[in-house]
Amino acid sequence: MTLRLQDYRLIFRTSERPWDKPTGPEAYRGLKQLRPVYGHQLNDLWDTIGPQVVDLLDQHRILFSSVDVVRFSSATDKGGVISPVVLWIGVLPDSLGGEDAPSHSIHDVDVEFRPELYAPVSDLDATKNVIDPLTTSLGLPISNAKTPQYQGTLGFYFAEGGESEDILAVTARYVLFPRDEVNSDYTYTNDRKLRKDVLLMGTKAWDDYIESVQVEIGNLGITAEIHEGSIEKLRPKAEGTNASARKAQRDLEETEELLRKTRKAMDELEELYMTTKRDWSKPIQRVIGHTVRSPPISVDTPPHGFIKDFAIIKLDKDRFKSVEGPMNVLDLGPEIDGAKFTRMMFPRIDTQPGFKYPSNRLLPLAGIISEEHFRRPNTLDVDNEACLFVVKRGLTTKTTIGRATGIFSYVREYFPNETTQTSKEWAILPCDNESGAFSKGGDSGAVIVDRIGRFGGLLTGGAGRTPSSDITYATPFFWLWSLIKIMYPNAHLYPVIK
Repeated sequence: MTLRLQDYRLIFRTSERPWDKPTGPEAYRGLKQLRPVYGHQLNDLWDTIGPQVVDLLDQHRILFSSVDVVRFSSATDKGGVISPVVLWIGVLPDSLGGEDAPSHSIHDVDVEFRPELYAPVSDLDATKNVIDPLTTSLGLPISNAKTPQYQGTLGFYFAEGGESEDILAVTARYVLFPRDEVNSDYTYTNDRKLRKDVLLMGTKAWDDYIESVQVEIGNLGITAEIHEGSIEKLRPKAEGTNASARKAQRDLEETEELLRKTRKAMDELEELYMTTKRDWSKPIQRVIGHTVRSPPISVDTPPHGFIKDFAIIKLDKDRFKSVEGPMNVLDLGPEIDGAKFTRMMFPRIDTQPGFKYPSNRLLPLAGIISEEHFRRPNTLDVDNEACLFVVKRGLTTKTTIGRATGIFSYVREYFPNETTQTSKEWAILPCDNESGAFSKGGDSGAVIVDRIGRFGGLLTGGAGRTPSSDITYATPFFWLWSLIKIMYPNAHLYPVIK
Protein backbone atom coordinates (compact mmCIF):
# COMPACT_ATOMS: atom_id res chain seq x y z
CA MET A 1 0.00 0.00 0.00
CA THR A 2 1.11 3.57 -0.48
CA LEU A 3 0.55 5.64 2.64
CA ARG A 4 -0.42 9.26 2.74
CA LEU A 5 0.48 11.44 5.71
CA GLN A 6 -0.58 14.89 6.84
CA ASP A 7 -0.07 17.20 9.77
CA TYR A 8 -3.30 19.23 9.82
CA ARG A 9 -4.38 18.63 6.26
CA LEU A 10 -4.26 15.63 3.93
CA ILE A 11 -1.01 16.09 2.02
CA PHE A 12 -0.61 12.75 0.26
CA ARG A 13 -3.37 10.50 -1.08
CA THR A 14 -3.45 6.96 -2.45
CA SER A 15 -7.13 6.24 -2.92
CA GLU A 16 -8.13 5.12 -6.40
CA ARG A 17 -11.23 7.29 -6.15
CA PRO A 18 -10.62 10.68 -7.80
CA TRP A 19 -10.60 13.73 -5.56
CA ASP A 20 -10.90 17.28 -6.80
CA LYS A 21 -9.71 20.05 -4.53
CA PRO A 22 -12.73 22.07 -3.37
CA THR A 23 -12.71 25.78 -4.15
CA GLY A 24 -14.41 28.77 -2.62
CA PRO A 25 -15.12 29.56 1.04
CA GLU A 26 -18.05 27.13 1.24
CA ALA A 27 -16.28 24.19 -0.38
CA TYR A 28 -15.14 21.50 2.02
CA ARG A 29 -15.30 17.76 2.28
CA GLY A 30 -18.30 16.23 3.95
CA LEU A 31 -18.10 15.14 7.58
CA LYS A 32 -17.52 11.45 8.30
CA GLN A 33 -18.20 8.88 10.99
CA LEU A 34 -15.65 6.34 12.23
CA ARG A 35 -16.22 2.65 11.62
CA PRO A 36 -14.16 -0.41 12.76
CA VAL A 37 -12.30 -2.69 10.36
CA TYR A 38 -13.08 -6.41 10.14
CA GLY A 39 -12.57 -9.07 7.47
CA HIS A 40 -9.81 -7.19 5.68
CA GLN A 41 -6.43 -8.69 4.78
CA LEU A 42 -4.88 -6.06 7.01
CA ASN A 43 -6.49 -7.74 10.03
CA ASP A 44 -4.27 -10.77 9.47
CA LEU A 45 -1.14 -8.81 8.55
CA TRP A 46 -1.33 -5.96 11.06
CA ASP A 47 0.89 -7.62 13.69
CA THR A 48 3.61 -7.51 11.06
CA ILE A 49 2.78 -4.30 9.22
CA GLY A 50 1.93 -2.22 12.30
CA PRO A 51 5.44 -2.32 13.81
CA GLN A 52 6.86 -1.69 10.34
CA VAL A 53 4.76 1.48 10.04
CA VAL A 54 6.00 2.66 13.44
CA ASP A 55 9.61 1.89 12.52
CA LEU A 56 9.23 3.64 9.19
CA LEU A 57 7.83 6.75 10.83
CA ASP A 58 10.79 6.73 13.21
CA GLN A 59 13.24 6.28 10.35
CA HIS A 60 11.80 9.31 8.61
CA ARG A 61 11.88 11.21 11.91
CA ILE A 62 8.15 11.80 11.70
CA LEU A 63 6.78 12.73 15.10
CA PHE A 64 3.49 10.89 15.47
CA SER A 65 0.97 10.67 18.30
CA SER A 66 -1.11 7.67 17.17
CA VAL A 67 -1.58 5.03 14.46
CA ASP A 68 -5.11 3.66 13.96
CA VAL A 69 -6.81 1.47 11.37
CA VAL A 70 -10.39 2.57 10.66
CA ARG A 71 -13.02 3.05 7.98
CA PHE A 72 -15.15 6.12 7.44
CA SER A 73 -18.80 6.33 6.50
CA SER A 74 -20.16 9.52 5.05
CA ALA A 75 -22.49 11.48 7.29
CA THR A 76 -24.46 12.52 4.21
CA ASP A 77 -24.32 9.61 1.75
CA LYS A 78 -27.26 7.23 1.92
CA GLY A 79 -27.02 3.48 1.85
CA GLY A 80 -24.20 3.13 4.37
CA VAL A 81 -21.36 4.04 2.01
CA ILE A 82 -18.11 2.93 3.65
CA SER A 83 -14.62 4.14 2.71
CA PRO A 84 -11.66 1.88 2.04
CA VAL A 85 -9.53 1.04 5.05
CA VAL A 86 -7.82 4.15 6.37
CA LEU A 87 -4.50 4.15 8.20
CA TRP A 88 -5.12 7.14 10.46
CA ILE A 89 -1.92 8.66 11.82
CA GLY A 90 -1.66 11.64 14.13
CA VAL A 91 1.50 13.66 13.45
CA LEU A 92 2.90 16.95 14.66
CA PRO A 93 2.33 19.99 12.45
CA ASP A 94 4.92 20.62 9.73
CA SER A 95 6.75 17.38 10.54
CA LEU A 96 6.54 15.95 7.03
CA GLY A 97 5.66 16.58 3.42
CA GLY A 98 4.15 14.44 0.71
CA GLU A 99 7.57 13.25 -0.45
CA ASP A 100 8.13 11.70 2.99
CA ALA A 101 5.24 9.25 2.68
CA PRO A 102 6.32 5.57 2.94
CA SER A 103 4.89 2.73 0.83
CA HIS A 104 3.85 -0.93 1.10
CA SER A 105 2.09 -3.48 -1.08
CA ILE A 106 -1.57 -3.15 -0.04
CA HIS A 107 -3.52 -0.87 -2.37
CA ASP A 108 -6.98 -0.34 -0.86
CA VAL A 109 -5.96 1.64 2.22
CA ASP A 110 -6.21 5.40 2.69
CA VAL A 111 -4.38 7.37 5.40
CA GLU A 112 -5.86 10.30 7.32
CA PHE A 113 -5.04 12.14 10.57
CA ARG A 114 -6.64 13.64 13.66
CA PRO A 115 -6.42 17.42 13.87
CA GLU A 116 -4.21 19.09 16.42
CA LEU A 117 -4.22 22.66 17.61
CA TYR A 118 -2.03 25.04 15.64
CA ALA A 119 1.09 26.71 16.93
CA PRO A 120 0.79 30.50 17.31
CA VAL A 121 1.58 32.35 14.08
CA SER A 122 3.69 35.42 13.37
CA ASP A 123 2.55 38.84 12.23
CA LEU A 124 3.57 37.86 8.70
CA ASP A 125 1.13 34.95 8.56
CA ALA A 126 -2.02 35.49 6.49
CA THR A 127 -4.15 33.81 9.17
CA LYS A 128 -2.92 35.93 12.10
CA ASN A 129 -6.22 37.81 12.55
CA VAL A 130 -8.42 34.70 12.74
CA ILE A 131 -6.47 31.61 13.81
CA ASP A 132 -6.05 32.52 17.50
CA PRO A 133 -8.98 30.35 18.78
CA LEU A 134 -7.27 27.27 17.34
CA THR A 135 -3.76 27.84 18.68
CA THR A 136 -2.11 26.46 21.80
CA SER A 137 -1.24 29.79 23.46
CA LEU A 138 -3.17 30.94 26.51
CA GLY A 139 -6.65 32.38 26.17
CA LEU A 140 -8.36 29.45 24.44
CA PRO A 141 -12.16 29.84 24.20
CA ILE A 142 -13.80 26.91 26.00
CA SER A 143 -17.15 25.63 27.24
CA ASN A 144 -18.77 22.56 28.80
CA ALA A 145 -19.68 20.15 25.99
CA LYS A 146 -23.18 19.78 27.44
CA THR A 147 -23.78 23.53 27.69
CA PRO A 148 -21.93 25.04 24.71
CA GLN A 149 -24.06 28.18 24.93
CA TYR A 150 -22.09 29.22 28.03
CA GLN A 151 -18.53 30.19 27.20
CA GLY A 152 -15.36 31.25 28.92
CA THR A 153 -11.59 31.27 28.64
CA LEU A 154 -8.92 28.73 29.58
CA GLY A 155 -6.58 30.41 32.05
CA PHE A 156 -3.26 28.59 32.30
CA TYR A 157 -1.57 25.19 32.09
CA PHE A 158 0.30 23.24 34.75
CA ALA A 159 1.94 19.84 35.05
CA GLU A 160 0.71 17.44 37.73
CA GLY A 161 4.33 16.50 38.35
CA GLY A 162 5.75 13.56 40.23
CA GLU A 163 5.32 10.31 38.32
CA SER A 164 2.36 11.70 36.38
CA GLU A 165 2.81 13.03 32.85
CA ASP A 166 -0.64 14.64 32.81
CA ILE A 167 -0.99 18.23 31.63
CA LEU A 168 -3.77 20.13 33.37
CA ALA A 169 -5.39 23.52 32.89
CA VAL A 170 -7.41 25.92 35.03
CA THR A 171 -10.46 28.09 34.41
CA ALA A 172 -13.25 29.61 36.50
CA ARG A 173 -15.68 26.97 37.82
CA TYR A 174 -18.81 28.63 36.49
CA VAL A 175 -17.43 28.44 32.93
CA LEU A 176 -17.91 24.65 33.06
CA PHE A 177 -20.62 24.23 35.73
CA PRO A 178 -24.10 25.66 35.02
CA ARG A 179 -25.35 28.14 37.61
CA ASP A 180 -28.33 25.91 38.40
CA GLU A 181 -26.10 22.89 39.17
CA VAL A 182 -25.56 21.94 42.80
CA ASN A 183 -22.52 23.77 44.16
CA SER A 184 -20.68 20.73 45.47
CA ASP A 185 -17.20 19.28 45.24
CA TYR A 186 -16.54 17.57 41.90
CA THR A 187 -13.95 14.86 41.34
CA TYR A 188 -14.04 12.77 38.17
CA THR A 189 -14.20 9.04 38.94
CA ASN A 190 -14.20 7.46 35.45
CA ASP A 191 -18.01 7.52 35.31
CA ARG A 192 -18.78 8.52 31.72
CA LYS A 193 -22.23 9.76 32.73
CA LEU A 194 -20.67 12.31 35.09
CA ARG A 195 -17.81 13.28 32.81
CA LYS A 196 -17.68 16.94 31.85
CA ASP A 197 -15.98 17.15 28.47
CA VAL A 198 -14.44 20.50 27.63
CA LEU A 199 -14.95 21.97 24.17
CA LEU A 200 -12.60 24.22 22.31
CA MET A 201 -15.07 26.97 21.37
CA GLY A 202 -18.71 26.87 22.34
CA THR A 203 -21.51 27.45 19.85
CA LYS A 204 -21.12 31.21 19.46
CA ALA A 205 -17.32 31.14 19.51
CA TRP A 206 -17.29 28.59 16.68
CA ASP A 207 -19.80 30.56 14.63
CA ASP A 208 -17.81 33.74 15.22
CA TYR A 209 -14.61 32.00 14.15
CA ILE A 210 -16.13 30.74 10.89
CA GLU A 211 -17.59 34.18 10.16
CA SER A 212 -14.26 35.87 10.89
CA VAL A 213 -12.48 33.74 8.29
CA GLN A 214 -15.19 34.44 5.71
CA VAL A 215 -14.99 38.18 6.41
CA GLU A 216 -11.20 38.12 6.15
CA ILE A 217 -11.40 36.34 2.78
CA GLY A 218 -14.01 38.83 1.59
CA ASN A 219 -11.88 41.79 2.65
CA LEU A 220 -8.89 40.40 0.81
CA GLY A 221 -11.06 39.89 -2.26
CA ILE A 222 -11.97 43.57 -2.23
CA THR A 223 -8.32 44.50 -1.76
CA ALA A 224 -7.35 42.32 -4.73
CA GLU A 225 -9.92 44.06 -6.93
CA ILE A 226 -8.53 47.44 -5.92
CA HIS A 227 -4.98 46.34 -6.80
CA GLU A 228 -6.19 44.96 -10.14
CA GLY A 229 -7.80 48.31 -10.92
CA SER A 230 -4.63 50.17 -10.02
CA ILE A 231 -2.53 47.87 -12.19
CA GLU A 232 -4.83 48.43 -15.16
CA LYS A 233 -4.37 52.20 -14.83
CA LEU A 234 -0.62 52.04 -14.22
CA ARG A 235 0.32 49.87 -17.20
CA PRO A 236 -0.18 52.52 -19.91
CA LYS A 237 1.53 55.14 -17.72
CA ALA A 238 4.56 52.87 -17.29
CA GLU A 239 5.33 52.86 -21.01
CA GLY A 240 8.25 55.06 -21.91
CA THR A 241 11.52 56.23 -20.34
CA ASN A 242 10.76 59.62 -18.82
CA ALA A 243 10.64 60.24 -15.07
CA SER A 244 6.88 59.89 -14.90
CA ALA A 245 7.00 56.52 -16.68
CA ARG A 246 9.80 55.26 -14.44
CA LYS A 247 7.78 56.17 -11.34
CA ALA A 248 4.75 54.41 -12.80
CA GLN A 249 6.91 51.35 -13.47
CA ARG A 250 8.01 51.25 -9.81
CA ASP A 251 4.43 51.70 -8.64
CA LEU A 252 3.30 48.98 -11.03
CA GLU A 253 5.90 46.52 -9.69
CA GLU A 254 4.95 47.27 -6.10
CA THR A 255 1.23 46.92 -6.80
CA GLU A 256 1.73 43.65 -8.68
CA GLU A 257 3.66 42.32 -5.67
CA LEU A 258 0.86 43.44 -3.33
CA LEU A 259 -1.67 41.66 -5.55
CA ARG A 260 0.45 38.50 -5.49
CA LYS A 261 0.64 38.58 -1.69
CA THR A 262 -3.08 39.28 -1.40
CA ARG A 263 -4.00 36.33 -3.62
CA LYS A 264 -1.59 34.09 -1.71
CA ALA A 265 -3.19 35.17 1.57
CA MET A 266 -6.63 34.39 0.17
CA ASP A 267 -5.48 30.91 -0.80
CA GLU A 268 -4.09 30.29 2.69
CA LEU A 269 -7.28 31.50 4.35
CA GLU A 270 -9.49 29.42 2.07
CA GLU A 271 -7.39 26.36 2.92
CA LEU A 272 -7.69 27.16 6.63
CA TYR A 273 -11.46 27.56 6.24
CA MET A 274 -11.88 24.23 4.48
CA THR A 275 -9.58 22.36 6.83
CA THR A 276 -11.05 23.64 10.07
CA LYS A 277 -14.63 23.36 8.87
CA ARG A 278 -13.94 19.73 8.02
CA ASP A 279 -11.90 18.82 11.09
CA TRP A 280 -13.45 20.91 13.87
CA SER A 281 -17.06 21.80 13.05
CA LYS A 282 -18.69 18.98 15.06
CA PRO A 283 -18.60 19.54 18.83
CA ILE A 284 -17.20 16.04 19.35
CA GLN A 285 -14.24 17.05 17.17
CA ARG A 286 -13.50 19.99 19.47
CA VAL A 287 -13.23 18.09 22.77
CA ILE A 288 -9.77 18.92 24.17
CA GLY A 289 -10.08 17.40 27.64
CA HIS A 290 -12.40 16.91 30.61
CA THR A 291 -12.87 18.39 34.06
CA VAL A 292 -11.19 16.36 36.81
CA ARG A 293 -11.45 18.52 39.95
CA SER A 294 -13.45 21.51 41.12
CA PRO A 295 -14.14 22.52 44.70
CA PRO A 296 -17.46 24.24 45.37
CA ILE A 297 -17.50 27.99 44.93
CA SER A 298 -17.05 29.68 48.29
CA VAL A 299 -16.88 33.33 49.30
CA ASP A 300 -15.07 34.94 52.19
CA THR A 301 -12.84 31.86 52.19
CA PRO A 302 -10.30 31.66 55.06
CA PRO A 303 -7.68 32.83 55.67
CA HIS A 304 -7.81 35.80 53.28
CA GLY A 305 -11.53 36.01 52.57
CA PHE A 306 -11.10 35.62 48.78
CA ILE A 307 -13.62 33.94 46.51
CA LYS A 308 -12.72 30.34 45.61
CA ASP A 309 -13.90 29.73 42.05
CA PHE A 310 -11.87 27.42 39.82
CA ALA A 311 -11.98 24.12 37.94
CA ILE A 312 -9.16 21.87 36.76
CA ILE A 313 -9.13 20.26 33.32
CA LYS A 314 -7.11 17.25 32.19
CA LEU A 315 -6.02 17.96 28.63
CA ASP A 316 -5.87 15.55 25.72
CA LYS A 317 -2.16 15.97 25.06
CA ASP A 318 -2.48 14.69 21.51
CA ARG A 319 -4.30 17.92 20.66
CA PHE A 320 -1.32 20.00 21.86
CA LYS A 321 1.51 18.28 20.02
CA SER A 322 2.40 21.47 18.13
CA VAL A 323 3.70 23.10 21.32
CA GLU A 324 7.43 23.67 21.21
CA GLY A 325 8.92 24.61 24.57
CA PRO A 326 6.97 25.95 27.58
CA MET A 327 3.18 25.93 27.27
CA ASN A 328 2.42 28.96 29.44
CA VAL A 329 2.95 31.74 26.93
CA LEU A 330 0.56 34.62 26.36
CA ASP A 331 0.04 35.61 22.74
CA LEU A 332 -0.13 39.39 22.91
CA GLY A 333 -2.17 39.30 19.71
CA PRO A 334 -2.40 41.57 16.70
CA GLU A 335 -4.81 44.01 18.40
CA ILE A 336 -2.07 46.00 20.15
CA ASP A 337 1.16 46.38 18.17
CA GLY A 338 4.51 46.06 19.89
CA ALA A 339 5.27 49.76 20.09
CA LYS A 340 1.88 50.62 21.60
CA PHE A 341 2.05 47.71 24.04
CA THR A 342 5.45 48.87 25.26
CA ARG A 343 4.27 52.48 25.63
CA MET A 344 1.19 51.42 27.61
CA MET A 345 2.90 48.92 29.88
CA PHE A 346 6.08 50.98 30.29
CA PRO A 347 4.89 54.61 30.06
CA ARG A 348 8.10 55.89 31.65
CA ILE A 349 11.35 55.44 29.75
CA ASP A 350 13.19 54.94 33.02
CA THR A 351 11.00 51.92 33.90
CA GLN A 352 11.95 49.64 30.98
CA PRO A 353 14.81 47.64 32.50
CA GLY A 354 15.83 45.44 29.62
CA PHE A 355 12.28 44.82 28.37
CA LYS A 356 11.98 43.94 24.71
CA TYR A 357 8.67 43.19 23.07
CA PRO A 358 8.84 39.54 21.98
CA SER A 359 9.39 39.28 18.23
CA ASN A 360 6.97 36.33 18.05
CA ARG A 361 4.37 38.14 20.23
CA LEU A 362 4.58 35.34 22.83
CA LEU A 363 5.15 36.57 26.37
CA PRO A 364 6.62 33.70 28.46
CA LEU A 365 5.04 33.45 31.90
CA ALA A 366 7.24 32.83 34.94
CA GLY A 367 6.99 33.65 38.62
CA ILE A 368 4.05 34.78 40.76
CA ILE A 369 3.24 38.30 41.92
CA SER A 370 3.67 38.32 45.68
CA GLU A 371 1.04 39.63 48.07
CA GLU A 372 3.46 42.39 49.06
CA HIS A 373 3.85 43.47 45.43
CA PHE A 374 0.05 43.47 45.05
CA ARG A 375 -0.17 46.04 47.81
CA ARG A 376 3.02 48.02 47.16
CA PRO A 377 4.15 47.84 43.53
CA ASN A 378 7.57 49.32 42.85
CA THR A 379 6.68 50.82 39.48
CA LEU A 380 5.33 54.27 38.58
CA ASP A 381 3.10 55.65 35.84
CA VAL A 382 3.67 58.91 33.92
CA ASP A 383 2.16 60.88 36.81
CA ASN A 384 4.74 59.43 39.20
CA GLU A 385 2.03 57.40 40.93
CA ALA A 386 2.54 53.79 42.02
CA CYS A 387 0.92 51.48 39.49
CA LEU A 388 0.77 47.79 38.64
CA PHE A 389 0.00 47.36 34.93
CA VAL A 390 -1.45 43.99 33.94
CA VAL A 391 -2.52 42.23 30.74
CA LYS A 392 -4.86 39.39 29.83
CA ARG A 393 -6.14 37.66 26.71
CA GLY A 394 -9.71 36.42 26.71
CA LEU A 395 -12.36 35.04 24.39
CA THR A 396 -14.32 38.28 23.95
CA THR A 397 -12.02 41.28 24.36
CA LYS A 398 -8.79 39.54 23.28
CA THR A 399 -5.73 41.39 24.57
CA THR A 400 -6.41 44.21 27.04
CA ILE A 401 -4.25 46.17 29.44
CA GLY A 402 -5.43 47.39 32.82
CA ARG A 403 -4.33 48.85 36.14
CA ALA A 404 -4.51 46.59 39.16
CA THR A 405 -5.59 48.07 42.49
CA GLY A 406 -3.50 47.86 45.65
CA ILE A 407 -6.47 47.43 47.98
CA PHE A 408 -8.61 44.33 47.64
CA SER A 409 -12.28 44.97 46.92
CA TYR A 410 -15.35 43.54 48.60
CA VAL A 411 -18.05 42.32 46.23
CA ARG A 412 -21.61 41.75 47.42
CA GLU A 413 -24.32 39.77 45.65
CA TYR A 414 -28.02 39.84 46.60
CA PHE A 415 -30.38 36.97 45.85
CA PRO A 416 -34.19 36.73 45.48
CA ASN A 417 -34.48 34.82 48.76
CA GLU A 418 -33.07 37.91 50.52
CA THR A 419 -29.74 36.26 51.25
CA THR A 420 -26.40 37.83 50.37
CA GLN A 421 -22.81 36.82 49.89
CA THR A 422 -19.70 38.96 50.13
CA SER A 423 -16.25 38.14 48.79
CA LYS A 424 -12.88 39.87 48.75
CA GLU A 425 -11.39 40.12 45.26
CA TRP A 426 -8.53 41.68 43.32
CA ALA A 427 -9.84 44.55 41.19
CA ILE A 428 -8.55 45.53 37.74
CA LEU A 429 -9.41 48.97 36.31
CA PRO A 430 -9.25 50.18 32.70
CA CYS A 431 -5.80 51.38 31.68
CA ASP A 432 -7.02 54.85 30.65
CA ASN A 433 -10.05 56.71 29.31
CA GLU A 434 -9.54 55.32 25.80
CA SER A 435 -8.73 51.67 26.53
CA GLY A 436 -12.28 50.53 27.32
CA ALA A 437 -13.28 47.77 29.71
CA PHE A 438 -10.61 45.29 30.75
CA SER A 439 -13.05 42.40 30.25
CA LYS A 440 -16.51 41.42 29.04
CA GLY A 441 -18.70 38.35 29.15
CA GLY A 442 -16.79 35.29 27.91
CA ASP A 443 -13.42 36.40 29.29
CA SER A 444 -14.06 34.57 32.57
CA GLY A 445 -11.28 32.16 33.47
CA ALA A 446 -8.52 34.11 31.72
CA VAL A 447 -5.19 34.47 33.46
CA ILE A 448 -4.02 37.99 34.36
CA VAL A 449 -0.27 38.69 34.37
CA ASP A 450 1.98 41.67 34.90
CA ARG A 451 4.13 43.28 32.25
CA ILE A 452 7.06 40.91 32.71
CA GLY A 453 4.89 37.78 32.66
CA ARG A 454 4.37 37.01 36.35
CA PHE A 455 1.09 35.24 37.21
CA GLY A 456 -1.28 37.68 38.90
CA GLY A 457 -4.77 36.21 39.06
CA LEU A 458 -7.64 34.27 37.52
CA LEU A 459 -10.45 36.39 36.10
CA THR A 460 -13.70 35.43 37.87
CA GLY A 461 -15.91 38.50 38.09
CA GLY A 462 -16.99 41.47 36.03
CA ALA A 463 -16.83 39.24 32.94
CA GLY A 464 -19.56 36.68 32.29
CA ARG A 465 -21.94 38.17 34.85
CA THR A 466 -22.51 41.42 32.99
CA PRO A 467 -21.89 42.33 29.33
CA SER A 468 -19.03 44.61 30.39
CA SER A 469 -17.74 46.28 33.48
CA ASP A 470 -15.64 49.24 34.51
CA ILE A 471 -14.05 46.96 37.08
CA THR A 472 -12.92 43.37 36.60
CA TYR A 473 -12.48 41.05 39.56
CA ALA A 474 -10.00 38.23 39.94
CA THR A 475 -8.74 35.69 42.45
CA PRO A 476 -5.11 36.46 43.36
CA PHE A 477 -2.77 33.84 41.99
CA PHE A 478 -0.56 33.57 45.06
CA TRP A 479 -3.57 32.18 46.95
CA LEU A 480 -5.09 30.18 44.07
CA TRP A 481 -1.80 28.38 43.43
CA SER A 482 -1.53 27.41 47.09
CA LEU A 483 -4.93 25.69 46.81
CA ILE A 484 -3.84 23.81 43.69
CA LYS A 485 -0.63 22.71 45.38
CA ILE A 486 -2.71 21.14 48.15
CA MET A 487 -4.51 19.06 45.52
CA TYR A 488 -1.36 18.35 43.48
CA PRO A 489 1.72 18.63 45.72
CA ASN A 490 4.18 18.09 42.84
CA ALA A 491 2.49 20.54 40.46
CA HIS A 492 4.55 23.12 38.60
CA LEU A 493 3.84 25.88 36.09
CA TYR A 494 6.32 24.83 33.40
CA PRO A 495 4.70 21.91 31.59
CA VAL A 496 6.08 20.71 28.26
CA ILE A 497 4.63 18.28 25.74
CA LYS A 498 6.93 15.30 25.25
